[in-house]
Amino acid sequence: MKNLEIAQMFERIADVLEFKGENRFKINAYRKASRVIGSLSEDIEHLHKENRLMDIPGVGSGIAEKITEYLDTGKMSKYEEAIKGVEAGLIKLMDIPGLGPSTLKMVYKELGIKDVEGLEKAASEGRLQVLKGMGEKKEENILRGIRLFKESQQRISIGKALPLVKEIINSLKKKTGVKEIEPAGSLRRMKETIGDIDILASGSNGKEIISAFVSLPIVKDVLASGETKGSIIVEGNIQVDLRVVEKDSFGAALQYFTGSKLHNIHLREMAKRLGLKISEYGIFRGDKKIGGEIEEDIYSAIGLDWIPPELREDRGEIEAAGKKSLPNLVRVEDIKGDFHVHSNWSDGAESVEEIVEMARELGYQYIAITDHSKSTKIANGLTEERLSKQIKEIRELNKKLRGIKILAGSEVDIKTDGTLDFPEELLKELDIVVAAIHIGFKEDEETITNRVVSAMENPYVNIIAHPTGRLISSREPYKLNIKKIFEVAVETGTAIEINAFYDRLDLNDVHCKMAKGMGVKMAIGTDAHNSSQLQMMEYGLGVARRGWLEKRDLINTMSYKELMERLNRR
Repeated sequence: MKNLEIAQMFERIADVLEFKGENRFKINAYRKASRVIGSLSEDIEHLHKENRLMDIPGVGSGIAEKITEYLDTGKMSKYEEAIKGVEAGLIKLMDIPGLGPSTLKMVYKELGIKDVEGLEKAASEGRLQVLKGMGEKKEENILRGIRLFKESQQRISIGKALPLVKEIINSLKKKTGVKEIEPAGSLRRMKETIGDIDILASGSNGKEIISAFVSLPIVKDVLASGETKGSIIVEGNIQVDLRVVEKDSFGAALQYFTGSKLHNIHLREMAKRLGLKISEYGIFRGDKKIGGEIEEDIYSAIGLDWIPPELREDRGEIEAAGKKSLPNLVRVEDIKGDFHVHSNWSDGAESVEEIVEMARELGYQYIAITDHSKSTKIANGLTEERLSKQIKEIRELNKKLRGIKILAGSEVDIKTDGTLDFPEELLKELDIVVAAIHIGFKEDEETITNRVVSAMENPYVNIIAHPTGRLISSREPYKLNIKKIFEVAVETGTAIEINAFYDRLDLNDVHCKMAKGMGVKMAIGTDAHNSSQLQMMEYGLGVARRGWLEKRDLINTMSYKELMERLNRR
């Protein structure tokens, strides 16, 4: 599956063209292609073989030709042309958050900076702030960006890791017939970022399974290949390890390699007090093995209910399992709809009708179309007139639809003074209003908190989107008093969004557990910009489960009738 490779190449072409000061239209076309291809759930190689590249939203003939060239030859002449003459260190610098192309060009020309090390040294010595248009604050932001960049080199987004692992597992099932094969480690616990990827399988034909693993087409380098363990490097310098264990130890090994470290230490201490020993091979009383084929063997032997992987962080889950009071975590089948979706009315790639069809395939009862408001001009935000027209079109579509409803909505900007981008007369016409901050990220905590509170006090606002504003590896959360926001949410009945877009996931598991304890209702929104991205609900669900959320804690689990009663209550 070369989706990620191609997406990264298009993103890099866009970066270099911007650095060179070339046509803005071309730059945006490459960025859009990168975004769409990177989030495709379908293998782009299959689309190519079936001559369906032009079916990808936002992919025209020019982009399709470049994809075809790469898939057929392993090279993309446009990529080679774009990076020609640009030093490798400069290209790497383009990944630094907060370092735009104009700034990069300036530090290169004025200070001769060509790599990350040189940039960090110059910023640490205060040599950037004296440049035109820089200043001390921007220099500090660049240093923060360097730190985020370095951290990102060590961790993989779940949005990259999970599709990769699914591809590997599906391939091995087809090639070897292996039945028991699961991701382990932090990926199985659905953490938002992953270190090295661990996969566990069972079978007596370990050598055959490992051989198939190290021979996969996605392999760039083989680090190890033995009877029971293989280690490979795939695109992006990502390491993936596969272990094969005996069937009667699979549960114990899965529990052991899932972690977390603190969770496992706690379990082993409990076992020791009971005269038992837990290892990756099973649970033992003396030399006698008393279980290990399934995970439940480990937990039941020490008097615990089985603990879902997402909870295994030693944050009270073991105590709850001992008291039989673990939460009944929300499941994918509980989700009835998505509240944050963009169409081609703003910066999305597909029509409302195309989005609805995917929502129908997912079994949803409803889907909210929440295009940007007018202040977000870069995203083709809707004016009052265009939003009114969209509302009318959605109303007409709903008359024709069976089994699913479209909610006419908007992702409305919270302006710097706390007011909203549309007047209340227009907001009143919408089924759902999702309010969000898109500017003024660097304001102080009191100012940003007051802006959000002001929006929540508006009677027509139903959800606060991506409330902390974090972008993984590229933007830190803005200063927000999250406890205050939760307190006001309870008072106003406003739901707080778990943004499921893998680059965001800005409301984390700790926030969710706090919100649950305070009685806040949550809403998962994918922030999808094409229909395939609706499937990112899985990532938001992972955060919700890690935060101990149950069906009752999310408004996505309401039936259409229940939801409309809630939305119309205010």
